[in-house]
Amino acid sequence: MVSRRGVIAGAVGVAAGAAVAGCGVAGASTDAKWASPGSSGAAASPSLTPVSLTVTPAADAAGVSPVQQVVVAASGGTLQSVTVAAGTKNLAGAMDSDGKTWRSTGTLGYGATYVVTAAIIDGSGAPVQKTSSFSTLKPTGTASITFQANAMQILKGGGTYGVGQVVVVRFSKSVTDKAAAEKAVVVEASPAVEGKFFWLDKQTLHWRPEKYWTKGTTVKVSVNALGVNLGGGIYGASNASTSFSIGRSLVAIADNNSHYTQVYIDGALVRTMACSMGKGGYTTAADGTPIHFWTQNGVHVVLEKQQTVQMTSSSYGITNKKDPNYYDESVALATRISYSGEYLHAAPWNMGDHGHRNSSHGCINLSDADAQWVYNTFILGDVVEVRNSPKPIPVSDGLGDWNKPWSEY
Repeated sequence: MVSRRGVIAGAVGVAAGAAVAGCGVAGASTDAKWASPGSSGAAASPSLTPVSLTVTPAADAAGVSPVQQVVVAASGGTLQSVTVAAGTKNLAGAMDSDGKTWRSTGTLGYGATYVVTAAIIDGSGAPVQKTSSFSTLKPTGTASITFQANAMQILKGGGTYGVGQVVVVRFSKSVTDKAAAEKAVVVEASPAVEGKFFWLDKQTLHWRPEKYWTKGTTVKVSVNALGVNLGGGIYGASNASTSFSIGRSLVAIADNNSHYTQVYIDGALVRTMACSMGKGGYTTAADGTPIHFWTQNGVHVVLEKQQTVQMTSSSYGITNKKDPNYYDESVALATRISYSGEYLHAAPWNMGDHGHRNSSHGCINLSDADAQWVYNTFILGDVVEVRNSPKPIPVSDGLGDWNKPWSEY
């Protein structure tokens, strides 16, 4: 933003005459001012106060931030009207009750030239109209903001989520000035809790508290990105905000050794379910990529629920139908807990293994009744902790943030 402001001043005489042009004076105010037409010299009426108009941003200012408020102020007269327009689009604003000052209430656009037109009535009742112009900064590009529950689901404003839900702010373009982006994000929780930021990648910013949310917490997220340089000349396209609530506390513990999953709601055990988890071991996909069959150890968060999912080993490179690890099945009552494809789901075909041995390709297999209960009871953001598995879940595989030590987050 240009800080220099031009100065134009003059006085109003008793009789009509030529306008007196103001000149720049060292040490004088840098606000842009205009005077009404009149004569100068000793003949000026001492009873009339000179009319001046001050406009911010200053006349001919360039690179003005879109968050800059436009202020038009008159002295020695009364403002009748003010318009600030870029082409045919007028900037919203309102007059103060004293009629001396107009202030914008809308936001400026990027890369636009605005013309300020002010009409005032001077002390003698004569109308005066003045104009000025300024231009706003033109970014290399702009980044819009999306609030997400996870990579597959948009966060529903006003929605209710589980205690493991992470705040996810997604920028439409890469962010290179991470400090500027983090400064623009404000997370307010009630009851209040401290949290930390974590960059999943160059476009995805997470925030979470040290421990799972307290049930009943309300969370408001504001991103004041308008006018913020996110790096490389990429600016925030606009400000954005959302809110959500945390429901009851639901934490499920799936034990790879005992072959049982226990579900706790608000700390009380409400259901124990026999299950069969990943059988373990490795194979190699057609392209040489190693594939494992463990249910990954650590904290998982519910990402989505689907009544029916077509599961196929082709999705991770096992396409040979003669391969014993090949499968292509329609699976019912699927509650997803990782991006790589771990679910709690109905698996009536291996009921004999439930509670006894692990035989799945990595999912948590349940009976039809238990899978239906999970499907009906769990919500996005609920927690599933997998214990005693030798294969840890990566932070990037779902909302794995809770697996990163707080000191490293």
